[in-house]
Amino acid sequence: MQYGWTAPVIPILESADTPVQIQKSDVVWIENSYLLGSFAGLPFIIYSLNKFGRKNSILIAAVQNLISWILTAFATSVEVLYVARVIQGFSCNAAFVSAPMYIAEIADEKIRGFLGAWVYLMMLIGIIVVYSVAPFVSIAISSLVGGIFVIIQLVTFPFMPDSPYYLLLEDKVDAAKKSLQRLRSSEDVETELKEIEAAVVRQKSERGKLMDLFIVDSNRKAMLIMTVLNGSQHFSSISVMIMNLHTILGDAASMLEPSAAAIIFSVIMLAAATISSFVIDRTGKKILLSSSSFLTGISLTVLAIYFAVKNSGVDVASYSWVPVVTVMIYAGVFKYGLGMVPIVTTGELFPTSVKAMGMTFADAMYDIFAVISIYLYKFLADEYGMHVPFIVFAITCFLTTAFVSYYIPETKGKTLEEIQFMLKGKKYVRGQRNVSVNP
Repeated sequence: MQYGWTAPVIPILESADTPVQIQKSDVVWIENSYLLGSFAGLPFIIYSLNKFGRKNSILIAAVQNLISWILTAFATSVEVLYVARVIQGFSCNAAFVSAPMYIAEIADEKIRGFLGAWVYLMMLIGIIVVYSVAPFVSIAISSLVGGIFVIIQLVTFPFMPDSPYYLLLEDKVDAAKKSLQRLRSSEDVETELKEIEAAVVRQKSERGKLMDLFIVDSNRKAMLIMTVLNGSQHFSSISVMIMNLHTILGDAASMLEPSAAAIIFSVIMLAAATISSFVIDRTGKKILLSSSSFLTGISLTVLAIYFAVKNSGVDVASYSWVPVVTVMIYAGVFKYGLGMVPIVTTGELFPTSVKAMGMTFADAMYDIFAVISIYLYKFLADEYGMHVPFIVFAITCFLTTAFVSYYIPETKGKTLEEIQFMLKGKKYVRGQRNVSVNP
């Protein structure tokens, strides 16, 4: 809800009866203060994950989330909105760091992709809710709706089991066993517990310093993959779309009201993401990523051509359906792959010794690329026309297609330990001594 909040609320803030007076220059800061808050909160999330664990980090973020909704509901100045958005940014790290890590560590490998995908499904449901509610009620009421979801989380989530990986890292073997028994609905978890324990022992024996992200080959490969994927997400224009969709469709003089189009857009993303979550563990991640990147590039190219023709002075009134249809196609083809797979992959690639730091660094890249993409969009659109940023975004998608095809390994059906051996260029055989492919 917070991620998509600006698209329907900015027009309210710019209206004559706004509850908070803002200037035109405040818009970009209202959008980016959320992302800057997320970036500022990254050192805390590293500390929190290692000190308090995955589950407690999610709960801490929920409290921050609730505070931000309260501030938003009662804001009377733009400064209060800035503060609320920064706190929201702090809390969003739970969705993009703590939750994927928690899910990856509690899930059986056969359904890990499916469960990891639900982080994005919930995000999309939040966008649908805010697009459907915020344009038609006061800011206070839409904030109340957001607060209710958080209260439900705070009431229910404390009863969930903690990650057995984290518990073993803390040498709480009995607690890890009980957690795994509850997660698997079985008393017979000795085999899996020993595998997890062996993985934790091996990964704990490796150094876990910040520099290891850059000097250890497997970690560096994981970093490169996550940096490219997070950059590709935003330079495929998703943050620009979600935060400015009403403006983009309004500028396109489309045949459909922006508020209605935004709801349809978010519903299509949810449908595509839902389908993806059911097939991701069967088809694998590479095919979803590569096909999604290519088709997203095509849709952005069409949108760029439309704006180029419109800006050249040609009457496009009879083609007002083009941006609406193109944006809806974009919603579907982006979300089933490029918009889903990276957050699932984030929880898989890093070893336990540097997982908190690696995932936090990946989240930092996510925030940085989001801010850059928003500024780049506004600068290029204002200076050279709306078509130029979408040309840049389309080219990025085509480059991502090549990168995915030739560099990213397939992790379908692999345990977290197997994935580490893949990144190290070694062969992993369960129950046998693991040997290097190239000794």
